[in-house]
Amino acid sequence: MRQFLDFEKSVAELETKIDELRQMARHNHHVGKGDDRKGLDGVNIDEELSRLSDKADKQLRTIYSKLTPLQKVQVARHAQRPHTLDYIKALTTEFTPLAGDRTFGDDQAMVGGLARFRGQPVVVLGTERGCDTESRLKHNFGMARPEGYRKAQRLMKLAGRFGLPVLSFVDTAGAWPGIDAEARGQAEAIARSVDTALSLRVPMIATVIGEGGSGGAIAIAAADRVLMLEHAIYSVISPEAAASILWRDPKLAPAAAEALKLTAQDLKRLKLIDRIIAEPTGGAQRLPEQMMTAVGEAIAEELTPLLRLSPEGLVVERRERFLAMTRPPL
Repeated sequence: MRQFLDFEKSVAELETKIDELRQMARHNHHVGKGDDRKGLDGVNIDEELSRLSDKADKQLRTIYSKLTPLQKVQVARHAQRPHTLDYIKALTTEFTPLAGDRTFGDDQAMVGGLARFRGQPVVVLGTERGCDTESRLKHNFGMARPEGYRKAQRLMKLAGRFGLPVLSFVDTAGAWPGIDAEARGQAEAIARSVDTALSLRVPMIATVIGEGGSGGAIAIAAADRVLMLEHAIYSVISPEAAASILWRDPKLAPAAAEALKLTAQDLKRLKLIDRIIAEPTGGAQRLPEQMMTAVGEAIAEELTPLLRLSPEGLVVERRERFLAMTRPPL
């Protein structure tokens, strides 16, 4: 069943009516009234379905054409958006998952392994949030511990050793902030992951598919190309946390979201990402297969020129790219 966000209430009401009419049409057909396309009040069901569908589509386009930053945060967190494992399944073949960091254990918030992307052998990795209560608990809601980032380092080094491009998918509220993670060196693990990514002698493409939160996101996104879905977000802190820290009032999250410049459009304008991948009207959760196909096309287009660069050229260009982000505009 489709889940609606609070600002989609008007669309939800229309789609509920559409579902009721479709059920009525199926009932009429089942009881032998297949030629009778009228409801109890004499309304032609087909005409009413068409009218309501057009109205719902128009409202959805209107709503999504003027989303506020905080509304984009809600869309990015939508539980029905495709997640990392969905993209891996849809875009790769012969996926062989690899587990463990060879130091402490296996963190299932970070997933990855070997695969083929359109015939090209690659290493894929990313943060996985889960899609229901059981899987969210299993994957710790996509918030990795140090062993997760050390797993990512192991996979990236493996890619470098065998000359395999790296495709990463970012979808996390941030690294796990628990005492256990701090005790095992969370900050160091994130820093090492960034360093490993910056030092890779193979192409790396990162795609922010939902929420890109803080160091937990950049740990696997210090790439040659950073792509973002149209309604994804990428920020050093969540709007709710920023509002609580700055103004002691989480109700000011809308103002914080605006100030953080966390939308794909803001980040592209600031030259912090390279490409925005358009989402279907209503977000990736509406047409996940279409969304995943679009992501695959974008990755393929970005990967082709990177494969032509020398290992040394990749490292120099990647480091210069991130250094440029720290320099003030002329």
